[in-house]
Amino acid sequence: MCGIVAATAIRNIVPVLIEGLTRLEYRGYDSAGLALLNAGPKSPQAGPPPPVLPRAGEATEMLATLDNEPVVSASSASLKLTRLRSVGRVAELAAQATDQVAHHGIAHTRWATHGVPSERNAHPHVSAGLAVVHNGIIENYAELKQELLAAGYLFTSDTDTEVIAHLIQHTLKSAPDLFEAVRLATQRLIGAYAIAVLREWDETLVVARHGAPLLLGLGEDGNYAASDASALLQVTRRMIYLEDGDVAELKRDALRIVGAGGTAMNVPEQRPVHESTLSADDVELGEYTHYMQKEIFEQPQALAATLELIGGAQAVSPNLFGVAAPEMLNGVRSVLILACGTSFHAGLVARYWIEQLAGIPCSVEIASEYRYRASVANPEQLVVAISQSGETADTLASIKHAKTQGMGRTLAICNVPESAIVRECALRFLTRAGPEIGVASTKAFTTQLGALFLLAVTLAKAVGRLSAAQEAEHLTALRHLPVAVQKVLALEAEIKAWAERFADKQHALFLGRGHHYPIALEGALKLKEISYIHAEGYPAGELKHGPLALVDKAMPVISIAPNDALLEKLKSNLKEVAARGGELYVFADADSVFDEDTGLHVLRLPEHYGLLSPVLHVVPLQLLSYHAALVKGTDVDKPRNLAKSVTVE
Repeated sequence: MCGIVAATAIRNIVPVLIEGLTRLEYRGYDSAGLALLNAGPKSPQAGPPPPVLPRAGEATEMLATLDNEPVVSASSASLKLTRLRSVGRVAELAAQATDQVAHHGIAHTRWATHGVPSERNAHPHVSAGLAVVHNGIIENYAELKQELLAAGYLFTSDTDTEVIAHLIQHTLKSAPDLFEAVRLATQRLIGAYAIAVLREWDETLVVARHGAPLLLGLGEDGNYAASDASALLQVTRRMIYLEDGDVAELKRDALRIVGAGGTAMNVPEQRPVHESTLSADDVELGEYTHYMQKEIFEQPQALAATLELIGGAQAVSPNLFGVAAPEMLNGVRSVLILACGTSFHAGLVARYWIEQLAGIPCSVEIASEYRYRASVANPEQLVVAISQSGETADTLASIKHAKTQGMGRTLAICNVPESAIVRECALRFLTRAGPEIGVASTKAFTTQLGALFLLAVTLAKAVGRLSAAQEAEHLTALRHLPVAVQKVLALEAEIKAWAERFADKQHALFLGRGHHYPIALEGALKLKEISYIHAEGYPAGELKHGPLALVDKAMPVISIAPNDALLEKLKSNLKEVAARGGELYVFADADSVFDEDTGLHVLRLPEHYGLLSPVLHVVPLQLLSYHAALVKGTDVDKPRNLAKSVTVE
């Protein structure tokens, strides 16, 4: 949700900003913009500018910019602010910026919260030569706006962000420099923010964060900042992850960070430098048409990477979840799972596994609701936070709330090692799915399921409910999971044919029973996310309690039908649909028996997979949604109104 890229460097940073924004398009946005400090657009008639003097210890040869032009430098006295903004895709902004050269700049993709998508609401927002980009929401912006209006500031947008620009400008009247003005101004902000600030005649960038992700990139030729490491892979792999309350000053050859308490943070002791393991190939489409397609087909490898730690193990160990896990998992008598969206569905599946295998109660809460109700604290309860990005605002806030209630046994299941949720929790399990660019989550979900099943087995062993034979059986099933998923992917052609048959429908119903009911919810979510077909997921036994009234020949009904103890009851539920003229699409196991009938379409998965069957059955639902969206011609990777990383409430 929204994206920031900032740079101060010897090279021309305009291509860096544009490429960075392109890498952040997956986060969801409706407009884009950048602010540059330069002496005007590049001009082929102007003649060569004076070269930049190298920093101490550097070679004296001239560096080249990204577009192979010689390095240029303007004196700080001529650094004027240039702002470019557009509604729509980053490519439109790039077209505006083709003639620009600068060494200091900030850029942004906006996902509208306050004010409609428009150029006047697009970032950066300015105040008398000062420019700001912002991710997050400022909750007290209305009060601050009234104060600033009274002080004579003119507002030209509908956003909460413009308040930040004017507030910093106002604070500069008494602050010694831009860094101190940002530090003092942010102390007055209530809400979530990641900001980057620059002003005319100043070769310094200042960034700050609270509740929204922001990291620094340390390059050979300058320093950078971004919402996501993928935006900076083009220039560096050396990253510093800022913490809540941090304010950082970036110069070409210097960096300083001050923490929430006003204390200078030493690098690398207190703000360590991390070497990113991502590569440019990780965020490239390669042979695929869409990122969602790529990520669906990456699931076998993602599962294999996630479960690599048990590859040669003869037994599960609590240490898989951290060095403190043996002590923390000992005595756990209940589990609370906190998550949003697709991660919430993973938690619902885990509830079945944990209660069946470990025999301890498990509750699953939508994170955005949990901290706003009067819940009962239980210090002996294990609190599990699930998030792909590790920056999901509601999930992060809910885990902090649980800790304030005295529940310190916390576990993060996450795909991003240095994310806020991982840092907040005592224990962690990294899913190792790799970057997930498509807004509709696929490989993050299946790797979360793999991690959660491993947790269920570990808890079962901790409470003495797991025999050696059962442990070996579960480990074997987990190791075989990538191969089993690969077999399901081979069904794509048949699933594509199904998608073509009902892509023109307005509504769809997904049915499942037991631990496949959450998979029905996930299938419905995928279809509505990317194809815009209204879809609902239901426990099949609930049909006669309301949803059956909607069933007719115009509404396809998709059912998950594994060959388990509930299959016969599910068949009875499906008969109710057939009797009302409903068209049934059933994903069954190889040995599930169905009578041939009009309006009944059955696609059989290669094998029955017992407790881990939900991992296999969600894959065809992902493919079904993907191909339905292709038929409808929607934007598969960037569906309307949605963002990948939800960093605001």
